[in-house]
Amino acid sequence: MVVKEKKSLVSFLACSACNKIYPVDELQTFADCEECGKSPLLAQYELLDGITKAEIDTTERSMWRYREMLPVFEDENIVSLGEGWTPILKLDRLAKSMGLSFLTMKDESLNPTGSFKARGLSMAVSKAKELGVECCIIPTAGNAGGALSAYCAKAGMKAIVVMPRHTPEAFKKECRYFGADLIEVDGLISDCARKVAEIKATQDCFDISTMKEPYRLEGKKTMGYEIAEQMNWTLPDVILYPTGGGTGLIGMWKAFHEMRELGWIGEKFPRMIAVQSAVCNPIVRTWEGKQTNSSAYKGDATFANGLAVPNPFAEKLILNVLHESSGTAVDVTDDEIKNSMKEIAANEGLLICPEGAALLPALKKLLAEGIIDHSEKILFLNTGSAYKYL
Repeated sequence: MVVKEKKSLVSFLACSACNKIYPVDELQTFADCEECGKSPLLAQYELLDGITKAEIDTTERSMWRYREMLPVFEDENIVSLGEGWTPILKLDRLAKSMGLSFLTMKDESLNPTGSFKARGLSMAVSKAKELGVECCIIPTAGNAGGALSAYCAKAGMKAIVVMPRHTPEAFKKECRYFGADLIEVDGLISDCARKVAEIKATQDCFDISTMKEPYRLEGKKTMGYEIAEQMNWTLPDVILYPTGGGTGLIGMWKAFHEMRELGWIGEKFPRMIAVQSAVCNPIVRTWEGKQTNSSAYKGDATFANGLAVPNPFAEKLILNVLHESSGTAVDVTDDEIKNSMKEIAANEGLLICPEGAALLPALKKLLAEGIIDHSEKILFLNTGSAYKYL
């Protein structure tokens, strides 16, 4: 391995709609252009010819092994609890029962605070710390609130978490133990977002809402880097992803493009499948042409809390990924999710979160419709643990 000082190659931020450039050394939220409206900002990197796979710090057993391709400038600002480098597990018994050649799952339940939210919040809090932020606020369906609370505690920063009142008690206790200010709201995460806007009007706090700042995405994209490295620099044919705000879906797709430009992987990318709850399925409805977009969509609460995102801010980017990858969007019922949790646990010894469990009934539907072939290499992205739901 080539030994060199680890520094970020991040160069600037760009509007995801019109490519207008924003400086990376100033605190940013999202683009608000006259031409393209409100759009997420994406971090762009100076991809030098000398950056090779050999320069990955394989002794670093976390997402920070990809240090150059992450946006924090100084190591002293990194706020880490050991997030990332989660395993890819074979689901052989389920594969055999469905006649599949290859079924695996990247298990994000082994992250700090029990979900993939740790990746995004580690990165967002690290960059916020670097840019002088002292207080962060977030609307959450559950797991993101716990992760923000933990990383702010580690950083010595204040955290304000706004959460639906119906969220299971374990999520609330988690935030309180980490010292966060917890505010409960009747409704879904969209209602929590409105409460966040009210609080921001009277308090100096930085909003770390999904895709409304640029850096949670950069943490989530490391799932894509890990999938490639763990699969010997190849990618599966299909990735099924439980989609609420869609940060992980967009992040993995961004990672694939970055790795291709770096020469780390080939041209073939997976088909990306967005899986939603039947009672809160804005992406499915837009994808199927039942609505122009989700701005006026009204969803209901679902057992899979993380899927209850009725108005995803990054809807256009989610749909772009589905189009570019020749993927699709599918929804499943809460009863199917609950049955799936039991089936996965009984067959594979894995008690995964409802969001992740939604992928199995979705796969069965897509196999029956011939959209996925039994011979393809299929990867589930499980986003968290079921233990908080118990």
